[in-house]
Amino acid sequence: MTISRRNLIIGMSAVGCAVRSTAAADLLRPTPQETFGPFFPVHTPQYHDFDMARIPGRTGRALGQVIEVSGRVLRTDGSIVKGARMEIWQANAAGRYAHPIDKNPAPLDPNFDGVALLQSSDDGRYRILTVKPGAYPYPGGGMRTPHIHFDVMSDDYRLVAQMYFPGETLNEKDALISTMRARSRDPALTICKRVESSDAGVLKYEWDIVLLRA
Repeated sequence: MTISRRNLIIGMSAVGCAVRSTAAADLLRPTPQETFGPFFPVHTPQYHDFDMARIPGRTGRALGQVIEVSGRVLRTDGSIVKGARMEIWQANAAGRYAHPIDKNPAPLDPNFDGVALLQSSDDGRYRILTVKPGAYPYPGGGMRTPHIHFDVMSDDYRLVAQMYFPGETLNEKDALISTMRARSRDPALTICKRVESSDAGVLKYEWDIVLLRA
């Protein structure tokens, strides 16, 4: 059987396309970029601590359901990102930010400043202990569903994202997560996963963060 040069080239091109398609399919989808929001921290803490439910030097613990959120910081090719600089902020359990322009009448929590600074570990992992944030009235109208803000910086990329919780009824009406598909973003990539916890009274969630390369 004789194979013509033309058919050989066509066959090799088809194989090349198949390899590229398979490689593309193996890539992780990047976590969607999102807005900083109106309550980006004015002051970041001087301390670096994964435990947002306590303020160093105080004996009290923040009010609300204690949760643990952990995961990995990855690139789209699946490689880990170690030493990624992470700033994390959120509302307290009543839905109030410790921010001067937040006019929500919900009470502040003296044992919760809602901001953390940390870095991903050598194996790309991060972990925070905090309280589940409450929903709050959005300045533009409506209610914002519970969420946590992440500002993640690697050496070549910066991601500003918001992490949401599964099963929240407000997810379907939230001004940002409900409009993601219309903005060509996949909301499933922003929702954490509930996992089993061995710590009594602590709800545990996992959420991987995937960065693009610059």
